[in-house]
Amino acid sequence: MTFLVDSHCHLGDLKFGDIDQDLNEVLDNAKNSGVTHMLCVNTDLGTFPDMYNKIKDLPNVYASVGTHPLNVNDYAWTEKELLDYAAYDKVIAVGEIGLDYYYDEETKEQQKDVFIRQIRIARQIGKPIIIHGRSAKDDIFKIVIDEQAKDVGGIFHCFADDWDLAEKVLDLGFYISVSGMVTFKKAANIREIASRVPLDRLLLETDSPYLAPVPNRGKPNQPAYVKYVAEEIAKLRDLPVDEVCRITSENFARLFNLDLN
Repeated sequence: MTFLVDSHCHLGDLKFGDIDQDLNEVLDNAKNSGVTHMLCVNTDLGTFPDMYNKIKDLPNVYASVGTHPLNVNDYAWTEKELLDYAAYDKVIAVGEIGLDYYYDEETKEQQKDVFIRQIRIARQIGKPIIIHGRSAKDDIFKIVIDEQAKDVGGIFHCFADDWDLAEKVLDLGFYISVSGMVTFKKAANIREIASRVPLDRLLLETDSPYLAPVPNRGKPNQPAYVKYVAEEIAKLRDLPVDEVCRITSENFARLFNLDLN
C-alpha cells in the first residue's frame, strides 16, 4: 500500500474566499499526486444531502455526517435524521463533532449537548467519530470519557495542541491526524507531535479547502496537497516518504475497517 489517503477534506465546500474550485479538477490533481482515497467530512446536517450527492458516485471517496460545534444553531437536526444519514452506503464516520470555545463561547452548553447526542448515536451504530476541538480540551475529554467514546474510537483531527494532550488522546485509543500546518514555520508544537506520535496511530489530512501547506500556503487547499504533509513528516522522522504513505494509509483502513487495495 504505497498510495496516499486524505483522511479529512471538505469536497462539499470547494469555495475558498471568492475562488470556486472545480471538483473534477480537484480529483484529477489528487490522482496525479498519488492520493487515491479521501474522506469527505460533513459539518452541518442541513448540507449533508447536497454534499453526499456530489461524492456518492466517486470511487474511493468516503463520507462522514455530523454537526460541527460552530454550526449548532444552523440546523435543527434530529436523532432520526442523523441515524438515517449515517446508514448511507459511503458514510463511515460521525463527524466532525466536538467543542469550539475559541470562536463561540456563548453556545458552550448547546455545543456540549449536541456533542454528547452525536457520540451516543455513534456508539449506537458502531461508527468512529471525528473530533474538532479548540479551547475546550477539559470539557472534550470529560465528555469523551463519560460517554465511553473509546468504544468506537476515532480521530482528533487537525491536531494542533501539545504533547501532553496528545498522550491523553493516545491513551484513549484515538488516532491523531496532522494537517498542512506541520509545514508552517511557527508550528513547532505540531512538528513535535508529528515526530512523536506512534506511527500506527498517525493519519494525514488537508482539511481542504482550508490550511494549505507550504508551498501553497494562503491558496485554496485540496487533497492533492496531502503529499506535502507526508513529505514533511518523512523528513521529521527520517523515513522514506513511501513508508509514511503506506503506514498512514494502513491506519486509515484499520480504523474504518476498509479494504483499500
